[in-house]
Amino acid sequence: MGFADLLDEVGGFGRFQLIHVLLLSIPGLLMACQNLLNNFTAGVPEHHCRIPNITAALNESTSSVLRAFIPLDSSLTLSKCTRYTETQWHLITDKLSHRNATELQTESCADGWTYDKTEFSSSIVSEWDLVCTLRPLKQMSQTIYMGGVLTGAIIFGGLSDRFGRKAILIWSYFQLAVLGTFTALSPSYVVYCILRFLTGMSVSGVILNGVSLKVEWIPTKTRTLVGTLSSFFFTFGQMVLAGVAYSLKDWRKIQVAVCLPFFIFFLYSWWFSESARWLVLNGRSEEALKRLHYVAKINGKPEMAEKITLEVLESHMQKEVQSSKRIYTALDLLRTPTMRKISMCLMVVWFSTSFAYYGLAMDLQKFGVNIYLMQVIFGAVDFPAKLVALLMLSFLGRRLTQGLCLLVSASIIFANIFVPKEMQFTRTALAVLGKGFTSSSFTCVYLFTGELYPTVIRQTGMGFVSTMSRIGSMAAPAVLILDEIVPALPSIIYGGSAVIAGLIAFLLPETLNIPLPDTIEDVEEKWEKKKRSFQEQTQSESLALQDIKQDGGKYEENKSHLHPLSENPVQIKE
Repeated sequence: MGFADLLDEVGGFGRFQLIHVLLLSIPGLLMACQNLLNNFTAGVPEHHCRIPNITAALNESTSSVLRAFIPLDSSLTLSKCTRYTETQWHLITDKLSHRNATELQTESCADGWTYDKTEFSSSIVSEWDLVCTLRPLKQMSQTIYMGGVLTGAIIFGGLSDRFGRKAILIWSYFQLAVLGTFTALSPSYVVYCILRFLTGMSVSGVILNGVSLKVEWIPTKTRTLVGTLSSFFFTFGQMVLAGVAYSLKDWRKIQVAVCLPFFIFFLYSWWFSESARWLVLNGRSEEALKRLHYVAKINGKPEMAEKITLEVLESHMQKEVQSSKRIYTALDLLRTPTMRKISMCLMVVWFSTSFAYYGLAMDLQKFGVNIYLMQVIFGAVDFPAKLVALLMLSFLGRRLTQGLCLLVSASIIFANIFVPKEMQFTRTALAVLGKGFTSSSFTCVYLFTGELYPTVIRQTGMGFVSTMSRIGSMAAPAVLILDEIVPALPSIIYGGSAVIAGLIAFLLPETLNIPLPDTIEDVEEKWEKKKRSFQEQTQSESLALQDIKQDGGKYEENKSHLHPLSENPVQIKE
């Protein structure tokens, strides 16, 4: 008898759990907005060098005048980073002279840039001129944000074990609301990056503690379903971001729009019930009992308030209390052979999945399609991707699904390298498919990791390998900078990483229809037994083959003795 049995007695997945999960899931709509915000707040509008006293007076009907001031690049469009040192009026009328225009002397944009405001009325790129030589700073801002997410996972993960899930979740909502809103008031790029880093930390606090409060208040049999349905809030949030960004188009307004609602989440989060498991394990059994009685009343089972006493609660939690006395650390994930193999493989799979996912999701402008439409499509593809992943997981197993998703996404990324830029529809379709398979890989790896690690160290293991995911999300935008060296280089790196991870995934043991392990010893014994049985089977097969060969050899030997007699009748006569 454990705490799960108590949850069933107070109503299982009842009215309390439904409200609880719903209120914890709603902020997930804006979690996607935080992670993918850079696509719009750091969007790069069309731009060219500012021409003093002239650029402001130009409009679309007279934009051809710019040919006298700005050279053409290799794609025969106005250069983004250079201008002529002297005005070349003859280029306005002489359309053939652009062939010799490369010999004319040019200079960098000494007076700044003029930006087209059709797609973005304002972004951090246009506000702080993060173009040309400063272009890498655009991607750097996203890397810094993801660094904050990683730091928050480390800090808030430990704090929630000490101070409780509810307290840290409330603080994370407040920190995200305040700092996220203040980010819109940033006077400089440096201040913006600092505030984004701190916002990223609070995002981790919201995600980690929100998931813990959900999982620790729902029965075991409904966890998979609830987890899957909760993830759809994040998916739908990607489309919400596109709508918000399209309607506002100003980075400061977008920033406020996706952060201000967290004040509402902060206010209603005081209603949440602290995890009864955590309360008991931290010597606060009386508070845990009050919470259980409260849940029983909301679920329409007030009679259980009398049946569940302090003694009943502590007897049900005896196993958890005993197991909590031994402290497990990340080092326990690497001490034994099987755990070490599982952890090393999962680190690669988590890193590459996140690396490829954010590599595709954070560079929507390169496809040449309307960025707002691309964000909607990239968000919508996650719905069928998650459903396909669940079907594959049920019929093909975890290992095969994980490996196939990564290898297929890698092949799609590689294929897109060879598609000409003019074929925008094909490039977009391939990118959407690739993103769909990386999303499926995410769905699989969450479930796979939880089934591979034993109960006593499952949370530590999830935190350990998901750290690699956050490192992957940090590295992804930084790699995009390499397209200045070779345009195809980022895709080669993303695809290559997915190939390596896909192959390594096949080294993991299959967990389909296998009971969850409780201890590290269970893991070692279970997979060692499977390995032994496989070796014995292989040995028996090889022995059988040897016996067949020996029997065949004897047959050939006997046949060779008989052969001369049967073939040589003269010898028989003699």
